[in-house]
Amino acid sequence: MWMWWIGNALILLVVVPLVIFLANRVIRPAVEIQHASDDILEHGVILTEHLVPVPALIETDASIAGITGEAVRYVTALRRMVG
Repeated sequence: MWMWWIGNALILLVVVPLVIFLANRVIRPAVEIQHASDDILEHGVILTEHLVPVPALIETDASIAGITGEAVRYVTALRRMVG
């Protein structure tokens, strides 16, 4: 019976604190990862709101190409008239 008490005391004084210590070393980084992933999700949603006008850049690029061609023709015509 006294071996039973020694075993219980050993479990209570050695094993339980060791398990708590090791669990804390695993749980703390997991909680930090959870906070970081929540932050990434929050800012990712905010970022997508700012990406809405991006498809309009394709139209802008096409317009600039057309305007550039017209500007070159205009400048060429002016050079012929002046020069």
